[in-house]
Amino acid sequence: MADAALLAGRASRPDGAIAPVSVLAVDDIPDNLEVLEALLAEPGLRVLRASGGPEALEILLRHDDIAVALLDVQMPGMNGFELAELMRGAERSRHIPIIFLTAAAPESARLFRGYEAGAVDFLFKPLDVALVRSKVQVFTELFRQRQLLAAQLEEHRQLVRMSEMLFGVLGHDLRTPLGAIISSAEVLRLRTRDDQTLQRMVATIQSASGRMTRLIAQLLDFGAARLGNLPIRPRVTDLAVLCDTAIAELHDRQTFEMQRSGDTAGTWDPDRLLQVISNLLGNAATHGDHDTAVQVRVSGDDPAEVRLEVTNPGTIPSEIATALFTPFVTSSSTTRGTGLGLYIVDQIVRAHGGSVTGCSTDGRTSFVVRVPRHAVPHDPSVG
Repeated sequence: MADAALLAGRASRPDGAIAPVSVLAVDDIPDNLEVLEALLAEPGLRVLRASGGPEALEILLRHDDIAVALLDVQMPGMNGFELAELMRGAERSRHIPIIFLTAAAPESARLFRGYEAGAVDFLFKPLDVALVRSKVQVFTELFRQRQLLAAQLEEHRQLVRMSEMLFGVLGHDLRTPLGAIISSAEVLRLRTRDDQTLQRMVATIQSASGRMTRLIAQLLDFGAARLGNLPIRPRVTDLAVLCDTAIAELHDRQTFEMQRSGDTAGTWDPDRLLQVISNLLGNAATHGDHDTAVQVRVSGDDPAEVRLEVTNPGTIPSEIATALFTPFVTSSSTTRGTGLGLYIVDQIVRAHGGSVTGCSTDGRTSFVVRVPRHAVPHDPSVG
């Protein structure tokens, strides 16, 4: 039963072949080594034979795929305990599991010395074939799994490096020509004030450039959040003041009713929280009723946290209600957005140690943000 379970979960290389693993067998009697090699024979498993401690140490220097070492205790010159102590003293071999093989009767003093030398088990001769195979297979499978995890970790690191390079391109190589387009459009707007056709074309360029700028910023934030590198740099600020700033930027699109109570000041990253507020207010203006004011409430009555609630007429579509903060989830019928806005909102609030929720009740939609009054600074670029 153990054999079947191990074989079913055997780690393999990307090409489907079983990852190679070696077992070190050390015994001064050649016949014993022949027996061990025969009973451990299986695809992908190699037995490295050594007739004594010095030869075993040479093998350990040449091979880095040894999953387990089977050491005879009674050997001339260097016995198994001494070899184990040398293995434990070397960085290269200290993590190799050691199983001692002995023909001597079990004695507490001998067992204690063996475990003190680094043994994980003792097997007594004559050896039980099934028991030896089972124990060796456990350690070889553990070794294969470690190899597989190491390969996956390296692959992940390479993907992270590629992602960082990609977002570097977004952050610099795309923003630079986009900045030139925005600057050129502004010059055209100033020089062609009397030409209404050109003014409309310039307005289109400016609108598209602004949307592209926001898209790049969202993708950069998305990448940073997915890599766990979304920094916040808290300083003393006022959440109600940030709401006033966001409302002023959107007043030509929508009317807002602002209510505040208590102490709305705290220690947060003002730029990041302004990003949160602008996104929530922008969503409310886009999906709500333009004839009805969006309700904005900031409450600082709780000494431990500050609460922001944004409410507008309308209902969240049922197909996205359960995945509001999932990246790339959006209502395509009402917006051309990327579906990253609420995901980034959630990540920024989480970075502050807070929470954000959204729900629809009685034809109205509300988003509630709660942030602790004092966020802990986080900048992955430092330390």
